[in-house]
Amino acid sequence: MAAESCVPRPLFGGAISTAFPARFQVQDVSNIREVPDHQEVFVDPARDESLIFELLDLKGEVDDAGSALWFLRDIANEQDAGDNLVVEHSGTLELAGLRLGEAPAVARTSAGQLAVSKGRQGREAQNIVRLYLANIRLKDAATDVLITAYEPLLIKHSALYLGTLDASAVELGET
Repeated sequence: MAAESCVPRPLFGGAISTAFPARFQVQDVSNIREVPDHQEVFVDPARDESLIFELLDLKGEVDDAGSALWFLRDIANEQDAGDNLVVEHSGTLELAGLRLGEAPAVARTSAGQLAVSKGRQGREAQNIVRLYLANIRLKDAATDVLITAYEPLLIKHSALYLGTLDASAVELGET
């Protein structure tokens, strides 16, 4: 598979910048859910994928080594999917291009599958999604940076809001 073209993106009014695939667009998702000021949300409407950047107060009570898994479980519980979360991965990633003082920053990562509904839709509209999560802990700034990406694996027709798919349940292949 060819590498996707990435474009630089300012986040949070330019306070942070990153680069990710151009197919992700800024889109108003407020008709699905409220987007608070501490989040930046990008979507790929053709694939029904989303990418979310979030700045949170540092969760000091959460151990560094298990922070990504803690946040993955927290998100699953917030989406009423805690009972069906299947954890696929949990690990550590060194970010050579991001430094905190002299040392490179470290991101804790985790990934899992869960059944979720969009917005206020019920269980009959649950999609199976893979959730990728990275947590960068900025202790000097008392901040947890969360980067989450949602990749749909099975989309139910009743859950579609973009109108790009038309089957009653669409199973998406690995990309």
